[in-house]
Amino acid sequence: MSTTAGRASADRLARLLNLVPYLLARPGIAVSEAAADLGVTERQLREDLELLWVCGLPGYGPGDLIDMAFDGDRVTITYDAGIDRPLRLTPDEALALVVALRMLAEMPGVGGRDAVERALAKIENAAGDLAGAPVAVRLPGDDARLAEIRAAVERGRALRLTYYTAARDETTERVVDPMRVLMVAGRGYLEAWCRRVEAVRLFRVDRIDAFTELAEPAAPPAAARPHDVSAGVFRPTDDLPLVTVRLGRSSRWVTEYYPCEEVRRGAGDDWVATLRVADLGWAQRFLLSLGPDVTVLGPPELVDRIRAQAAMALDAYATPAG
Repeated sequence: MSTTAGRASADRLARLLNLVPYLLARPGIAVSEAAADLGVTERQLREDLELLWVCGLPGYGPGDLIDMAFDGDRVTITYDAGIDRPLRLTPDEALALVVALRMLAEMPGVGGRDAVERALAKIENAAGDLAGAPVAVRLPGDDARLAEIRAAVERGRALRLTYYTAARDETTERVVDPMRVLMVAGRGYLEAWCRRVEAVRLFRVDRIDAFTELAEPAAPPAAARPHDVSAGVFRPTDDLPLVTVRLGRSSRWVTEYYPCEEVRRGAGDDWVATLRVADLGWAQRFLLSLGPDVTVLGPPELVDRIRAQAAMALDAYATPAG
């Protein structure tokens, strides 16, 4: 996509996000008057309205789509799909977005970096003094570490890693026989035979806290085979725990970011999704972070663990500070 086309798409998205609340506040407004207010041609506004008419959440049921009624040359929004006010970020939200974009801009291998930088510049400009807060985002070790690990792989040496495993929230030490370095979705990975688990593993470079190149040569066994990462790093298998959750409207994005085995409509606006997870401990932390918009339905072990942790949190809030 060219720079000009990318900018036009970004401008149109911003216009569409503000168009629904604008029309809600002016039911029955003439298309010509609205176009003049918004600084676009009548043809462009009609094209925007046609696009809005087919916008909705995955599944695209009639209760998810934006709806409108025309009376001659006048338009009225009859269903807003929850987009009932222009987007306004709180100071905390703006700062969080700035930090996230700065981190994304620093990440090696990210595609569309110019689009990230343009978005960051716009938000920093809108945030004003807040964007100048003393928050520095850098990933100083990633590029250098990626190069160092790649060099170690090329030299054919075994490595001793200090590695953080997010799924279990623990740091371990292990000796590995490197096989290759690869990039998947903008992240660097070391693929190696792990002597601790006697299997091929992918280690995210940004989670390698430290490593030492050993004198002995890397010697992955003949049975070691590289992973097929064409569809991503995580490959659900039948032996992994199956988690079932009920998702409210604001949490439906989970079904787009995580591979689900089934997604079906529940009561009202709820969706019920089932997905495989590598570790119930990770699932517990992730689902608790989503708040009350998500209800865990299974497995029973995960339900009990989340209920127990939630009870502990409530007890902590109920206990007066000493």
